[in-house]
Amino acid sequence: MLVGDTYTLINYVSFINYLCYGVTILGLLVLRWRRPALHRPIKVNLLVPATYLVFWAFLLVFSFISEPMVCGVGVIIILTGVPIFFLGVFWRSKPKCVHRLTESMTRWGQELCFVVYPQEAPEEEENGPCQASPLPATDKPLKTQ
Repeated sequence: MLVGDTYTLINYVSFINYLCYGVTILGLLVLRWRRPALHRPIKVNLLVPATYLVFWAFLLVFSFISEPMVCGVGVIIILTGVPIFFLGVFWRSKPKCVHRLTESMTRWGQELCFVVYPQEAPEEEENGPCQASPLPATDKPLKTQ
């Protein structure tokens, strides 16, 4: 959005999209070779994704030759997500403060984009209208007199 020109922004994003499409098709081929017995709801002939990858590689190389600046900025835009991935997903033993920060940023982003229906906080769920009985539960029936 800082570019100012919508046409240039569309070029950046379209390059990123095509790059991701090709990597996705490449992943499909890798899974077909490494895990051939994996269940697939739709199975196509390997000639289709292989042909797509040939044309994709040609267009990607042609894009790099014709507009290297746009492609370079597109790659930089993708690489800005790498530190966020390592901070939020890959780093498993992070301190609680970093975990709380990533959780709150995720929730804020979801609410900002209306992606996920806002859920109540855990404290509100525990003290909601259907509270648990304060008496301990027993397996024996109560005696009535």
